[in-house]
Amino acid sequence: MKFTDGFWLTKEGFDIQHPRIVRDVAVIDEKVTLYAPCKDIQHRGDTLNLPSLTLELSSPMENVIKVKAWHHKGGRKKTPDFDVKTGAVSLQAERKEESTSFQSGDIKVVIEHKPFNITFYQAGKKITNIDQKGVAWIKGPQKESYMRGQLNLGVGENIYGLGERFTPFVKNGQIVDVWNEDGGTSSEQSYKNIPFYMSNLGYGVLVNHPENVSFEVGSEAVSKTQFSVEGEQLEYYIVGGSNLKDVLTNYTELTGKPALPPAWSYGLWLTTSFTTDYNEETVNHFVDGMAERDIPLSVFHFDCFWMKEFEWCNFEWDKDAFPEPEAMLKRLKEKGLKICVWINPYIAEKSKLFDEAAEQGFLLKKANGDVWQWDLWQAGMGIVDFTNPGACDWYRSKLKALLDMGVDSFKTDFGERIPTDVVYFDGSDPNRMHNYYAYQYNKVVFELLEEERGKQEAVVFARSAAVGGQQFPVHWGGDCNATYESMAESLRGGLSLSLSGFGYWSHDIGGFENTASPDVFKRWLAFGLLSSHSRLHGSSSYRVPWLFDEEAVEVTKHFSKLKNRLMPYLYSVSVENNRTGVPVMRPMVLEFAQDPNSHVLDRQYMLGGNLLVAPIMNEDGIGSCYLPHGKWTHYLTKEVVEGGTWMKENYDYMSLPLFVRENSILAIGQDETRPDYDFAENVTFEIYQLVDGKEATAFVTDINGTVKGEIKAVKNGSTISMEVNMEDADYTVLLSGVENISATTAGVVEQSEKGVKIKLSGTQKLELTL
Repeated sequence: MKFTDGFWLTKEGFDIQHPRIVRDVAVIDEKVTLYAPCKDIQHRGDTLNLPSLTLELSSPMENVIKVKAWHHKGGRKKTPDFDVKTGAVSLQAERKEESTSFQSGDIKVVIEHKPFNITFYQAGKKITNIDQKGVAWIKGPQKESYMRGQLNLGVGENIYGLGERFTPFVKNGQIVDVWNEDGGTSSEQSYKNIPFYMSNLGYGVLVNHPENVSFEVGSEAVSKTQFSVEGEQLEYYIVGGSNLKDVLTNYTELTGKPALPPAWSYGLWLTTSFTTDYNEETVNHFVDGMAERDIPLSVFHFDCFWMKEFEWCNFEWDKDAFPEPEAMLKRLKEKGLKICVWINPYIAEKSKLFDEAAEQGFLLKKANGDVWQWDLWQAGMGIVDFTNPGACDWYRSKLKALLDMGVDSFKTDFGERIPTDVVYFDGSDPNRMHNYYAYQYNKVVFELLEEERGKQEAVVFARSAAVGGQQFPVHWGGDCNATYESMAESLRGGLSLSLSGFGYWSHDIGGFENTASPDVFKRWLAFGLLSSHSRLHGSSSYRVPWLFDEEAVEVTKHFSKLKNRLMPYLYSVSVENNRTGVPVMRPMVLEFAQDPNSHVLDRQYMLGGNLLVAPIMNEDGIGSCYLPHGKWTHYLTKEVVEGGTWMKENYDYMSLPLFVRENSILAIGQDETRPDYDFAENVTFEIYQLVDGKEATAFVTDINGTVKGEIKAVKNGSTISMEVNMEDADYTVLLSGVENISATTAGVVEQSEKGVKIKLSGTQKLELTL
C-alpha cells in the first residue's frame, strides 16, 4: 500500500509519524525495548502532545531477530497467530550514551539513539537497516491506523519469495498483497501467499501477520522494501544465516520443517481430469493403457466428479459411474497403484451433509447466526469452520471412511476464497483467518493421514497454503494454461515458493486449461518428470500420452523411468530437506549465490544440489541455460563442458539441458519400474569430475528415510581415495568419463561407455590411480 506522493509529499488524507530519536532504552528479560518519540526533544515541554512508538527487539533463536513495534498496545488481542517457534536468546546488550548493541549468533544489531537508526550485521557485514522512516504509524483518511516497516534495499540487492508468485522471479519493483486468491497462474494473484522474503545479500524477513500484508518492493520508495498492515502493531523477524541455505534452515526451524513424503508419491500420477466423462471402464482403460505401453504409473487420482454433480462435497461415490467403489479400488490397488481423491472444504446445499453440518454449527456463519452461503463454485455452498474442534472431527470422520475403503491420499483443493464477513466458532478475526484457513484445512487432513496411514505414508496434493503449510507436502501450482508462456510462469511460481520454505512442488503436466499441442506436451513431460512430484492432469480433456501422439508415449516412458532410477538421489535430497528445510527444487541463486549471473535465472533450476535442469520452452527445440563456473557433465550424453558461460543447442524430445555439477556423487537405482524400492540394493554411485582436494559425498536411504549407506571420495592429483560404508549390500561405483584406472584394492573393474565401473560389496576403502 502506498502512503506517499513521490519522495517529498504524503498522499492526501494520510498522516505519517515516525521516530526521531531513541529517548530511553530498557533491557529486561532478553528483550531490548526502545522508546522513540516522533519528535525531537529539546526540552521537557516537547514530551507533551505527541505520538511515540515503542520497539521491542528480542531473539527467539540464534541468528533470528524479532522486531515488534507499536503505537498503542491496548487493543483487543486478535487471533489466529502463525505457529512460530518461541524462545529467548540472552542478548547481553551493551548500552552507551549514543548507541545500544547486542548480538544473536552471527547477527549483530546496532541501535543509534540520535537520530533513530537500527543496523543489522551478519558476520560483520551490513545486511540491512531501519532508518528514521523505517517504522511508522500512519493515520488514514477514515481515521484508520496502519503500521509500516521499511528495510533498506541495497545496490544490487534482489528480493525473492513471498509465496508462489507467477510474476517476475525477482520481486524488485513489484507491489504484492499477501492475500490468497483463486486467480490461476497467469495473474498477479496467488494461491499460496507467504509474507516471507529472501535477499541475495543473505537474510530473510518474515512479517508475522496472518492478515493482508501489503508489500512495496522497491516500488514506492525505490531503495526500500516496505510492508504495512492495518492496525496499531507490527511484528517481523530478521532471519540470518551463513548463506542462503542457512537462512531457509533457520526460517523453517522457526515455522516448521517439511514432512518427508512417501517414496511412492514421487512416481507418476495420472488423473481422470476435471470435467471429462469417466467411469470405472474409463479408468481401467487409462491404467491398463499405461501398463500396456510400459509406462510406470504410481498413483491414480479421481478428480471432482467422483462425487455427484451439485453435491460437492458429500464424500460419497457417484454410484451411477462407480457402482462398486470399494471393489474398484481393490482392483486398482492390486495393479500396484495408490489412490488419491479430490476434496475441498465446501459443502454444497444439495449435499446431504449440509443440514448435518449446519445443525451442529460446523459451517461458517454470518453475524446474525445464519449459515454463510454463496453460489460461486457450488450452489448454496457453506464452508467448514476448522476453528471448531467438533467440525474438525466431523470432517475427519468423512475422510476416514474413504481411507477405510482404500483411498491413500487426498487432493486438498481450494481454500483460498474465504470470506471475511463471517463469524468463527472460536472468535478468530476473519481477516486473519482468510489466509490462515488454508493452513488449518491442510493440517486437519494431513494429520488424519498421519494417524491412519503412519507418518511415513502421509501426503496430500494441496493448492492453497499459508506460513507453516510447508509441513504438509506436497503442493501444486494451480490452474495453468497449455502454453509455453504458462509453463514458464508455473516454474517462476515454483521457484518463488521454494524460497518461501516449501520443499516440494508440482504442476499440471501439459497445462490445466485447454489442450496442449503435442510439442508443448512432450516438452512439459520432461519438465514435470524432473520436478519433485509429477502429475498428468487437465480440465476438459484426458491427459494420457497416446491421445497426443505416439512419440509422447515414448517421452513419458523415457522420463518416468529416468526419474525412478534417480530416486535414491532424489530421496536423499528429500531427507536433507526434512532435516534442513532446503528445498528439493532450488533456484540457481540458492546454490550459486557467489555468481551474480545466477541471481536472476528463472527458466532453470537445481534438482537437489547436483543436477541442473533447464526445461525447453519453445517450439524450435532450443535448450538454453547458464552453467556456473566449473565442469558440467550432461547426464544423458556424458559430454563434459566448461561452465562460466551460456549453453545453447537443439534437443530432441528425449533430452533437454540436464547437467551434473562437478564434484558430485549421484546415487542411482536399478529399478525403473517404480519409485518405491530398496534404494540401497545394487545402487550405483556415479562420481562426476572430482575437484582436487575437495571431498565429495553422498548417502542412500531406505524408503522410510533411514540412512543405509554413504560414500566419500577425494581426489589428489592422479589418486582418488574412497570410503564406502554399505554394510553387507552389493553396489557399484562408476567414475563417469574416466577411461583407465588401476585399482589397488579389491573390486571388479570394467570399462563402459559411461566410464569405469567398480563392483563392490560391504564396507570398502579404495585407493585408485587414474
